[in-house]
Amino acid sequence: MKIFISNSAIGDFESIKEYYEKKGVPHVGKQFVSSIIDHIRTLRDNPDIGRMVPEFDEPKIRELIHPPFRVVYLREQRSIHVVRVWRSERKLILPKTET
Repeated sequence: MKIFISNSAIGDFESIKEYYEKKGVPHVGKQFVSSIIDHIRTLRDNPDIGRMVPEFDEPKIRELIHPPFRVVYLREQRSIHVVRVWRSERKLILPKTET
């Protein structure tokens, strides 16, 4: 199973590191990003371990909980697309797509 990381998720990783740098503990941000990436790698062999995102109730929109973060991904037949990495307390709102 291939795993793809979206630009928005990469931006989320950068924001996590910047936040902890500003707090004076850059090693914490680096550790979070590293451990989240390790958690994401488990999806390669276990793509359905994440729960369905409650805000959407859609089987292919799933999330890993990596406290205090939510890793939101799209579970496709042959791939995983990591969409966002957000603080758990934030409500998830995905942009509307045109059909």
